[in-house]
Amino acid sequence: MKKLCLLFLLISTFFYSQKFKIDTLLTDKISIRAIQLWDGKVWYAGTDSKFGSVNVNDSSDRKQMILLEDKKLQFRTLAQNENYFYAINIESPAYFFQIDKKTLKNEVVFYDNTKTAFYDALKFVDDSSAIAFSDPSENQKLNISQTRNGGQGWEHCSNCKNFPTLEKGEAAFAASNTNITNVGKFIWIATGGSKSRIYKTKKKKCEWNWKVYETPFTQGTSSQGVYSIDFYDKNFGIAVGGDYTKQADNINNIATTNDGGKTWQIEASGKNAGYMTCVKFRPQTKGKEIVAVGDQHISFSSDYGKTWTKISDEKNLYACEWLNHDTLILAGKDKIIKLRFITSIDEAIIITPIKLNEKKMKVNADNSY
Repeated sequence: MKKLCLLFLLISTFFYSQKFKIDTLLTDKISIRAIQLWDGKVWYAGTDSKFGSVNVNDSSDRKQMILLEDKKLQFRTLAQNENYFYAINIESPAYFFQIDKKTLKNEVVFYDNTKTAFYDALKFVDDSSAIAFSDPSENQKLNISQTRNGGQGWEHCSNCKNFPTLEKGEAAFAASNTNITNVGKFIWIATGGSKSRIYKTKKKKCEWNWKVYETPFTQGTSSQGVYSIDFYDKNFGIAVGGDYTKQADNINNIATTNDGGKTWQIEASGKNAGYMTCVKFRPQTKGKEIVAVGDQHISFSSDYGKTWTKISDEKNLYACEWLNHDTLILAGKDKIIKLRFITSIDEAIIITPIKLNEKKMKVNADNSY
């Protein structure tokens, strides 16, 4: 009878308190704010001109190369299409690197010599079309570079017609390569600083038609605003951020939208772990489960972003990407890690043994939510 009670309590506890395991895939003297997953590997671009990969199942299988070694470039963007990776350094002049996925041969295919160039994010909408977002130029126009032929040719659009104008002091954050996202042909860009707004467009053959939406997000200073956005479908999306100079502040730093970004609702204000740099919907959960990471924590929501629980005090992580439903890849200062949610009760018994006494059962609560 005791065994049956133990099993019942174990099953109940397991489903209400999932466990996870963290494995370190890479340690190096590097700051990584942009990752991509391909061919069973985590691909990264970071400081000191470093670009490389590590196998998600065998950390000894790794490669690293230096792009323009004499320049000591800092990369905070990385994107891919079917045949190539693309990376852009953050400062002027900005070099657009094309890296062959098979041979790893690299070349510079475009330059942006604008004095104010500072590339925050890069995103391929499909194999042929991509946009890269930089801080605004002197005319305060939305500063985009784009390709429509798979990265073979790029166009700088700081002076393109019909592009919206940013407010003075409005820019973006090169925190995790995730202030651009898309669902199908719909594309969203998030800004911060004096104004924190959402820019939305729909991909067309010849031009971008941008719409601009206000947010109730914390904003007003150069360090405040939206740092990362993600959309589950063309209607439901989430934005996270805050103030990187006051990372414990947790007021108006999470918001959701149900109408494609037109209006935003603040969630969990004053009831979350603070500043966040990256947010991602968990696959196969229909938008219900979401993970967010900040310099001081990993947090999780299981109710569409309405409430949040800090599940780890792991520090100095900036970028995140789901490998699958149970595996999350995170990168940051000097490391890449793999966080694997435990879905097997047998495995949970091994990792988290249950202690039973006559009065109550206690469960090890470390790394649970």
